Amino acid sequence: MSGLAAVLFDMDGTLVDTEVLWWRSTEQVAQGLGHELTDADAPEVVGRAVEDTAAHLVRVSGGGDPSEVAQALTADFFGRVEAGAPMRPGARRLLAALEAEGVPFALVSASPRLVVDSVVGGSLAHVPFVFTLSADDTDRTKPHPDPYRSAAERLGADVRDCVAVEDSPDGAASAEAAGCRVVVVPSLLEVPASPVRTFARSLEDVTPELLRSCLGAAAGVPPQEPRPSNSTTPST
Repeated sequence: MSGLAAVLFDMDGTLVDTEVLWWRSTEQVAQGLGHELTDADAPEVVGRAVEDTAAHLVRVSGGGDPSEVAQALTADFFGRVEAGAPMRPGARRLLAALEAEGVPFALVSASPRLVVDSVVGGSLAHVPFVFTLSADDTDRTKPHPDPYRSAAERLGADVRDCVAVEDSPDGAASAEAAGCRVVVVPSLLEVPASPVRTFARSLEDVTPELLRSCLGAAAGVPPQEPRPSNSTTPST
């Protein structure tokens, strides 16, 4: 390993506070299908691709067309995001610190391009991402490794020299399967521990030094200030 090549940020629930908006969109669409969303649905909703959530709602409700449900989810979520998606605490400071140190960073999201472009044109308009990658840009999205592998390739970086910043189990699994070290800042779902995952209570606790130390952990150096997850599942 040759040092921190790049930082790959998840979007929803990590840089911007959109996981609650997504939950509300799913809740709204689920009600239209006759299903009341509960905590039991959370693993199939939080951090999942639109198509995965739509398929789940069709299964549990016993009706509906998955493609139409996916369209309804996207439309409702897009409307909520357009109304405003605030940045998560510490996000602005961390991004500025990476920019000041010349560390490249990109956005790797499981949201559709429509939603990614809305957020990047709004809450994240000032952020100099090298590029943004949406669910539409790879054959498979999270929890598969494709998004993070693709991002490393576009950067011309060894994926093992990249650190992903994630908030969900599926996102962390995607980054880990691709070969990234992962900093987990839990949002709505608890994320299981793993030897390549470092936990922080919020982005306010994440620094460039912490991100670099995650790479050192691969060589047997303990990561800086690891913290346990204290997240909770969403309530309806």
